[in-house]
Amino acid sequence: MPNEKPLILITNDDGITAPGIRTLIEVMNELGDVCVVAPNSPQSGMGHAITVNDTLYCDEVVIDKEAKQKEYSCSGTPADCVKLAVNEILKRKPDLCVSGINHGSNSSINVIYSGTMSAAVEAGTHEIPSIGFSLLDYSLNADFEPVKGYVKAIAQQALQHGMPKGVVLNVNFPKLKEEEIKGIKVCRQANAHWIENFDKRTNPLGRDYYWLSGEFVNKDKGEDTDEWALHNGYVSVVPVQFDLTAHHAIKDINNWDL
Repeated sequence: MPNEKPLILITNDDGITAPGIRTLIEVMNELGDVCVVAPNSPQSGMGHAITVNDTLYCDEVVIDKEAKQKEYSCSGTPADCVKLAVNEILKRKPDLCVSGINHGSNSSINVIYSGTMSAAVEAGTHEIPSIGFSLLDYSLNADFEPVKGYVKAIAQQALQHGMPKGVVLNVNFPKLKEEEIKGIKVCRQANAHWIENFDKRTNPLGRDYYWLSGEFVNKDKGEDTDEWALHNGYVSVVPVQFDLTAHHAIKDINNWDL
């Protein structure tokens, strides 16, 4: 139908009741017909995990009685949510998938651990234009109001132009007031990493356990990275490809005695 509204799939990794996804739903309802399929509990750091050795449950729920969108709460991972939406719930392929808005950063190396971004990547493998949104604020009470306009503008552009083949967008917002955000920078992923620490403890039964912590280290001095943009008051937009082939290394590996 020429006048058919865009169909927008929404998911996340913080859970279907998280404030970030509720904000994303509000904004996307201004752009099209919305369907939400999201985890029933937090799934942060799950990466692209999928459920293969357990049952999956996906139930229609009503969280906002005034809302016009359909919502489904899923027992699985963010990637599971997208798979179920595309294969079982939706009657046609979405015109856009948006994931988030994540409570916390998914810039730089964090992208490979992120359930938020893995949901977007999963949608991308189905040739659905997809965007992961994250705000650099881990608080449950994070203020998403300043980024609403940017979320809407970027989603509108994705609907209008589509996405380059094999690419999804990783969008991160600095924790700033709206008037303090300087604009948008299209960036590369910073070459940064985590130095992990494991706090070893013993439970009351005498069994050792570990609590992961760490320090984020960015030695990348480039001014074209997501980390630079965020630390200088810009929204970072990184095109992410899910073809993991290191094309530049093929020639070198072919020189091995294989």
